[in-house]
Amino acid sequence: MQRCFTLTIVRHWALRKKLFTISYQQSAAMSTLLINQPKYAWLKELGLSEDNDGVYNGNWGGKGEVITSYCPANNEPIARVRQATMAEYEETVQKLRDAWKVWADIPAPKRGEIVRQIGDALRKKIKVLGSLVSLEMGKIYVEGVGEVQEYVDVCDYAVGLSRMIGGPVLPSERPGHALIEMWNPVGLVGIITAFNFPVAVYGWNNAIALICGNVCLWKGAPTTPLTSVAVTKIVAEVLEQNNLPGAICSMTCGGADIGTAMSKDERVDLVSFTGSTHVGKMVAMLVQERFGRNLLELGGNNAIIVFEDADLNLVVPSAVFASVGTAGQRCTTTRRLMLHGSIHDVVVERVAKAYKQVRIGDPWDRNTMYGPLHTKQAVDQYLAAIEQAKQQGGTVVCGGKVMDRPGNYVEPTIITGLAHDAPIVHTETFVPILYVLKFQTEEEAFAWNNEVKQGLSSSIFTKDMGRVFRWLGTGSYI
Repeated sequence: MQRCFTLTIVRHWALRKKLFTISYQQSAAMSTLLINQPKYAWLKELGLSEDNDGVYNGNWGGKGEVITSYCPANNEPIARVRQATMAEYEETVQKLRDAWKVWADIPAPKRGEIVRQIGDALRKKIKVLGSLVSLEMGKIYVEGVGEVQEYVDVCDYAVGLSRMIGGPVLPSERPGHALIEMWNPVGLVGIITAFNFPVAVYGWNNAIALICGNVCLWKGAPTTPLTSVAVTKIVAEVLEQNNLPGAICSMTCGGADIGTAMSKDERVDLVSFTGSTHVGKMVAMLVQERFGRNLLELGGNNAIIVFEDADLNLVVPSAVFASVGTAGQRCTTTRRLMLHGSIHDVVVERVAKAYKQVRIGDPWDRNTMYGPLHTKQAVDQYLAAIEQAKQQGGTVVCGGKVMDRPGNYVEPTIITGLAHDAPIVHTETFVPILYVLKFQTEEEAFAWNNEVKQGLSSSIFTKDMGRVFRWLGTGSYI
């Protein structure tokens, strides 16, 4: 009897120790999350918590993999999100199809009124939501707030557009007849967005799709799930206040499995994808296999062409902002600076000097001009690109190193001496590396500008208006 009593005591003590250890470990894990630190208490103003549902279809849920969102400025965990399972994806699509029957039947001006309310709701949260973008994506605070403002702006635009959707009435060849053109909603729009603009890109798609009578299924980037959740909470509240199905603006956090399902799903009438050229090509092929519709906004390998007559006081700040803004992580980032041979050395010297004056720091510090890269993988890509550039004949004249500080910080980098057709110059890398190329003739500059496959944007600096129009004309810049 004594032995039995002793064993019971020992087992009871061991169980209490195990439970205490588990409880302590869970408590320690929760305390390390930034959301639990007083400095980041503002995150809860967005309805966020330690663990967040990553599915919304009128109801919140999430039974899939739990992922942790990290702050690029220090690589510390912010909070967790439960992603969607394929069963939850199926449920969400069905609810979207049902919600579309309600939404498409509402007159366009009244749909515009809902979008107006969404814009107003975003305005009320613009600073705190912009702070979240800065914290989770890594872009500086002013860019984070500006990104939310872009969503607000497109809501304003969409409101006006909701009263202007029309079609022409055309004469018919047959007596007593007329031809009337009417625009109808597409249906279900799947929106897949990238990490670098986790609010704005969804906003551009969402506001316009809504006033046209479409419903939206959003899959944000796996590395910015908290932003997706926070934005969806704001939009969902507006829908619920108007007694509309929340599924009109649904969200499924997830990885490639969700994106693949959306691309293959015949119930998704249009897939709008923003991201890398590589993934965009796969999305396009999957959608095309079912003869579906896609809208792609992919990469860019953008150039600035500077001629000998350019105003260098305008060129230098423009080139610096275009190349280091968002730490080189924009599809419109300038990656190629083409300089006329007569001004090459002067411009390189001035741009390099300006690079060294760029204020680098925490993205939420209002004085910071340049923040971290989004992930550790991006840092690896930065180092690999620099090594390839050196092997192909390039010389690093500024930057080129990973910074000795917490987070994913690298030095903004300038590389000269490469051939215009060097493989690395034709490779889009989402990092702050600027390749400087030297040209001698107008024809040469225009040809180099157009020879990359990822042309998205371009600019020219010259006082010769004839040259400007030659650049704009057919056969020069397209």
